[in-house]
Amino acid sequence: MQSKKTDFLVGIFVLLGFLAVLFLALKAGNLSTFSFDKTYQVTAKFDNIGSLKARAPVKSNGVVVGRVAEVSFDNNDFRAIVKLNMEAKYAFPKDSSATIQTAGLIGEQYIGITAGAEEEMLKEGSEITYTQSALVLEELVSKFLFSTAEKEGKAKE
Repeated sequence: MQSKKTDFLVGIFVLLGFLAVLFLALKAGNLSTFSFDKTYQVTAKFDNIGSLKARAPVKSNGVVVGRVAEVSFDNNDFRAIVKLNMEAKYAFPKDSSATIQTAGLIGEQYIGITAGAEEEMLKEGSEITYTQSALVLEELVSKFLFSTAEKEGKAKE
C-alpha cells in the first residue's frame, strides 16, 4: 500500500517537472502567446533591425497587436524587410509609423507601432513607409568614444 502511494507521488512530481520544462521551452521560444486569431500581413523596411527576430512582438502603447512573421533582406534597396502579422481586431491608419525598440536596457527587441491620422487603414499587403531603425548600443558607444577622443586631440593642439 505504501509503495503505490509513493509511486503515485513520484509520478505527480515527474509530471509537474515535465510541465515546468514545457512552459520554459515555450517561453524561451516566444511561442507561449500563440493564437489562432485572424491576421493581416503588412511589411516595413528598415535600414538596421539590430537583433530583431521572427515571432518578436509588435506593440502599440504597450499592447501586443501582432507578431513579426519574417525578416529578410532586399537586394535592390539593401534594406531589411520585416513582415508583420497584425491581429485583425486592431486597425491602424495607413500613415502609421514603425520603430524598432528594446525592452529594458539590453532586453529583447520588438516593433512599436504609432498610429497615424489618415482615415484609410492598413490592410493585407500594405507597407508601413515611416520607419525608424534600431538603436544599436555598440554604435552609440563608439560614437561617444570617437567624439571624446576627437575633443582630447583638439585640446592638445
